[in-house]
Amino acid sequence: MNSFTKFNFHKHTFCLFQQVEDTAVADLKLGYKSASGSAYYFTELGVYRKSNHWGRAANCRWRLITNADYKNQTEIVGFAHWTDFYPNNETEKFFFITIDETKNEVHFNHKNHSDYANQMLRNASDTAKRIKEIKIVLQDTSWSKYLIFDDFEEIKRKMLTELSNTNESFVNLKKILQHGKK
Repeated sequence: MNSFTKFNFHKHTFCLFQQVEDTAVADLKLGYKSASGSAYYFTELGVYRKSNHWGRAANCRWRLITNADYKNQTEIVGFAHWTDFYPNNETEKFFFITIDETKNEVHFNHKNHSDYANQMLRNASDTAKRIKEIKIVLQDTSWSKYLIFDDFEEIKRKMLTELSNTNESFVNLKKILQHGKK
């Protein structure tokens, strides 16, 4: 298990930052300001990042868990403990997908996170591609245009389950569901 600090947290890592109030950094000394304008404040427990962009940051994947509706390009302060950082690269299968159908949301997380429960793992690129497909199923009905079914919600649930738990292609899954094999 890697140990991350202010000296290496920015090198090939994955992390979930939790949104905090802007006042959290009011009394802290600025530790570093990036060329893109992100400000970093270091503490013994972790790092505060004040930024207007989240997701892909250089060679890292840092996601912001927001407290309210977040609009991209809005400056937000996020905090992460040093133990919240995990190793990341483009080739290893580090990531699993979770779907919240009630909120129509799909997320990914790192296999070293406590939420990991033997879900299928993918590399970063495959995870991003699969998330796009899952969003299509969550946000649109056109994907089911030529499928014959009695219960749309049931076929949607089956498709989401298969997309998150297999590497079967989107097109093949539609064929399989059409013929009732799943």
